Amino acid sequence: MEPAEKKIAVAGLSVWSNSFLVALKLVVGLMMGSVSVLSEAIHSGIDLVAALVARYSVKRSAEPADKDHTYGHGKYENLSGFIEGTLIFLAAAMIVYEASKRLFDVTEVEMLGAGMLVMGISAGVNIVVSRKLFRVAKETESLALEADAYHLMTDVWTSAGVFVALGVILVTGWQIVDPVVAMIVAALIIRAAFDITKRSCDGLLDRSLPEHEVRVLEAVVKRHEVHFVDYHRLRTRKVGAERQVDLHVTVPRSMTVIDSHSLIERLEGEIREALPGSTIVVHVEPCEKDCESCKLSEREQVFRSKNPP
Repeated sequence: MEPAEKKIAVAGLSVWSNSFLVALKLVVGLMMGSVSVLSEAIHSGIDLVAALVARYSVKRSAEPADKDHTYGHGKYENLSGFIEGTLIFLAAAMIVYEASKRLFDVTEVEMLGAGMLVMGISAGVNIVVSRKLFRVAKETESLALEADAYHLMTDVWTSAGVFVALGVILVTGWQIVDPVVAMIVAALIIRAAFDITKRSCDGLLDRSLPEHEVRVLEAVVKRHEVHFVDYHRLRTRKVGAERQVDLHVTVPRSMTVIDSHSLIERLEGEIREALPGSTIVVHVEPCEKDCESCKLSEREQVFRSKNPP
């Protein structure tokens, strides 16, 4: 299966699993009168919207470049992550509002066993689906799928928290535990939303590649420094799963077009090998200095001996 097809398929799985969990939690939460279970239904509802957004974004990001998007559609994944983060903040606000009302007007929670069963099912389903999402996200470097996977893992922990809270109520009868746990659920959701939104914005604002990846780039370039005078204006960014790199390379004035082209092709090939999914643009310029390195010197002779025209 092609990477794009993998992404779309696993995003569809997330849509179906979240649809099932929303319906289940909503019905049981209303029957129980539990704000913590209903908060989990809201959480899963937001996860469902996020899964729909993720599926749309991975489908669009797989489309080739066109006349209106000459750099491709990779930023749809960054935009998806930003939307998902915003939706999670909204869900957290709704949970805090409902839970704060219950703190001062405690309502008895019924059918505790049914609620615990639902939370256990929710945690199990989301563990399975999130692992699939994480695996495909890692294989395809998909920010949208990674954000969706983090959503579901947050749901796992919050479902486990509600499961414990309902167990405490069952044993002790302390109804106040229900809204308190709902507030804790909201806090965990906000933390996940902040991380996802920040990472998405990094891509939308063209933040440079991580430092360790930039060091890999520099190491590749420096392996060829015997063939050129210097390099400068190294710029990087990530658009969806694609890394975009551009730099300027100064070559000896006497180097031929054929030799400089050969040098750059080898350089670009090694960068793609070191950092898969990279698009590289290299600008070649002649050295302006009248120095030995710009003449037909040992530097260029070494290059020509290794790379005959």
